[in-house]
Amino acid sequence: MATYRFTAFEATGESLFDEDWEFESDDAAKEQGGQKIEELGLSEKTHRLVNNKGKLILFHV
Repeated sequence: MATYRFTAFEATGESLFDEDWEFESDDAAKEQGGQKIEELGLSEKTHRLVNNKGKLILFHV
């Protein structure tokens, strides 16, 4: 398992989420992370998911 950092923001810059999530791989993070973001109702908010090396996995403005 690898650690990924998820952050979500309001348009004002206010932080909504700043959490570590764990996934098996970058591909799993993209698929499962996307589902989790949907479940949290944050798919239309500015957000990003990066791996522990800083690689951008998901991003939405």
